[in-house]
Amino acid sequence: MSQTEQVIWSSQRTGYQHLYLYNANNGQLVNAITQGEFTVRSIKGVDEAKGQLYFEASGKEPGIDPYLRHLYRVNLDGLNLTLLTPEPYEHHTYLSPNFRYIVDNYSDSQTPTQSWLRSAKSGKKLALLDQANVSALTAIGWQAPEPFSVLADDGKTPLYGLMYKPSHFDAKKSYPIIDDTYTGPHNFFIPKSFNTFSNQRPALAELGFIVIKMDGRGTNKRGKAFHRHSYKNLAAGTDDHVWAIKQLAKQRPYLDINRVGIFGFSAGGYDTMQAMLRHNDFFKAGVSASGNHDFRVDKTGWNEIWMGWPVTEHWQQQSNYTNVERLQGKLLLAHGELDSNVHPSATLRLVDKLIEANKDFDLLIMPKMGHVLDDSPYFVEKRWQFFIKHLMP
Repeated sequence: MSQTEQVIWSSQRTGYQHLYLYNANNGQLVNAITQGEFTVRSIKGVDEAKGQLYFEASGKEPGIDPYLRHLYRVNLDGLNLTLLTPEPYEHHTYLSPNFRYIVDNYSDSQTPTQSWLRSAKSGKKLALLDQANVSALTAIGWQAPEPFSVLADDGKTPLYGLMYKPSHFDAKKSYPIIDDTYTGPHNFFIPKSFNTFSNQRPALAELGFIVIKMDGRGTNKRGKAFHRHSYKNLAAGTDDHVWAIKQLAKQRPYLDINRVGIFGFSAGGYDTMQAMLRHNDFFKAGVSASGNHDFRVDKTGWNEIWMGWPVTEHWQQQSNYTNVERLQGKLLLAHGELDSNVHPSATLRLVDKLIEANKDFDLLIMPKMGHVLDDSPYFVEKRWQFFIKHLMP
């Protein structure tokens, strides 16, 4: 900061992402700006003249989804922390250059976006600027996903997710379950704001499935202990998914625990294959796309951050090339020949191992496709057909 010759530094030293004020001349810590069992997500502005900082954080407000972001103001000396956006939604905020006003766009997975002008001093709502109109969506049968929360198998850690049901849902019927997986660890993956980006899940649900999206332990933004669950332990990512689906099936008789499928792409493709091997009696069908099936033959940066260095036995243990003889369910592997993120050889090496083990599986190589196969209607329909064939009665 030019006026005070001080630096704001971010660190997880206490187990949560927080902000610290340092002397820029001698590098000495002045004070912690934020502290507590919550995660600072971003700095939105610094009013040097008043010695105040505006930031977004999640996990501070009790009794709500700990991933939801809110805007706060705090003095640079760490005093007078003030919540400016109290509504229990996901807040995306923008400060005026003079620090007098806030534009607050808030929503959640069920609530369409509202845009409000607020006072930056008090957080008071001054004017409704706009709000999303979803009448055209609801007119064609669209319905919002259902949030859920279950405890992990430690009996104390809440896990959060969304459940997508078909518009013709009937609680008296029985539905196969599909887990859309991506277990991290560099982020979390459940939509927290109202959007239509995740169109594959509701589309799949319309075919007669219940589709689950959840974040288990090892994903980001809930503190270091929660995140560290995946360190050198990426293969365990789907364990919480299996546990959660079993708990949900006990609570909801319409979920058919004997017909469970899974799909994912990239690290989610790895998760899918690992789930088919690790939980081979649970998942009956899986579609693994663009999977980084062995961290030793993938790009170095992403893998060494989460798996550690040097390469030791745990890399081999968590490779999808290990224990391929455990495969029991129906498997579709897919990869784009032009994939510049995960080389196609990652899947072809897995194919070789499966052939050696005399395992039956389907393979789709797409010559003109890169990393993201969901851009291809052909692939999307193949995935639909695969689950219909192997999970529908």
